[in-house]
Amino acid sequence: MTEKSNFYWYLIVPQDILLFRDAKPFSPGERAWAGSTFPPSGHAIAGAIRQALNSSAKIRLKGPFFCHNTPQNSENPVLYFPRPLNFLGSNPLIPLSWQTENPLNQMLWDNSQPCPLTKKQGNASNSQDSEEEEDDKQFRTYLPLAVIQKYLETGQIAKSDWLRQQDGENQPWQVETRSHNAIKSETRQVKDADGYFVENAVRLKSNWSLAIALDEATHQQLEAAPTALNLRLGGEGHRVMFERCTALDSQWQALITTSENNKQKAGKALAYLVTPGVFERRHNHNGKNQSLCQAHPWEWKLAHTTNGNQTPGNLVSFATAKAVPINGRIRDIENNSVPAPQTFAAPPGSVYYLNQPQSLFQDSPDSPSKIQQWRQLGYSELFWLSHPQQS
Repeated sequence: MTEKSNFYWYLIVPQDILLFRDAKPFSPGERAWAGSTFPPSGHAIAGAIRQALNSSAKIRLKGPFFCHNTPQNSENPVLYFPRPLNFLGSNPLIPLSWQTENPLNQMLWDNSQPCPLTKKQGNASNSQDSEEEEDDKQFRTYLPLAVIQKYLETGQIAKSDWLRQQDGENQPWQVETRSHNAIKSETRQVKDADGYFVENAVRLKSNWSLAIALDEATHQQLEAAPTALNLRLGGEGHRVMFERCTALDSQWQALITTSENNKQKAGKALAYLVTPGVFERRHNHNGKNQSLCQAHPWEWKLAHTTNGNQTPGNLVSFATAKAVPINGRIRDIENNSVPAPQTFAAPPGSVYYLNQPQSLFQDSPDSPSKIQQWRQLGYSELFWLSHPQQS
């Protein structure tokens, strides 16, 4: 059974600004600035679809990703993905233990931590490094499908492929600051309590939209209910158009076919995270259960060990950045919708180096339904590629 037969791609086209607050607690009387986040989480998108369909059925989705679509080329929209974080400028970083001839192998490093990442020996001189820093200002933050397809096939991204060619490839949206206030009755003064706060709204740039893929059951419900194609998404229920986009089906199919082929190969591999990765595990601390999040899957153990009692795993190292807060909602014992505990995800673009490809526990049919839900809502999506030095 292939992804193509199971998932159907849609464009989310905002009709106005969008508001998505972050996971930090907020009360106008205590803090005057409401934090925001973008792009929206899978939770927010799934909630909007359920509301439009008036259904509580489970939804499986892929994404969201950005999509560029010009009026001159409206029949061929292009998916965009977050840049891999394992590059310094246009130079790829490689675990030191995978570079046997690198003189830096003489140094000592903490084997309880991931292996240090360095540029390939002899890749660039100091003058080239300075040039890379200048060029980096013109590099894309989001890369188009053709570049990512080549990356999965070769493990490399040419310097020319990093350079921006479309407006918005650094950030496909712009931020608009909105202030809110409430006036005292029969006066012209702002209330002292809960009277004023500021938040950031986002507006997608021209010719940009969001794209998601939905499972077949949800797709059929949308097909049978055309009025649901106009959804309310995010804070204050701003409208978005929900449009079927068959052109993206084949784009996604090409990517996952290459990714799955790479995953089946033996030997060194890279796992490229394209949506926020939620890797949490429940721990018992002083008799209380606590869920902890980290930047890599808990089941991926380090390949290097600190003592003979440890069993080496496949994870050699990884490149990541600041965690992404996820703010979902849950039902309490009285069936009221309340904010869920904060969850922190590895950011899209994180790259993991493994001695052998290894599946996620979230993808296992034996994993708890709560764990599987993260994948069902689009989180922790990985593309696989073989280490280029062995290709």
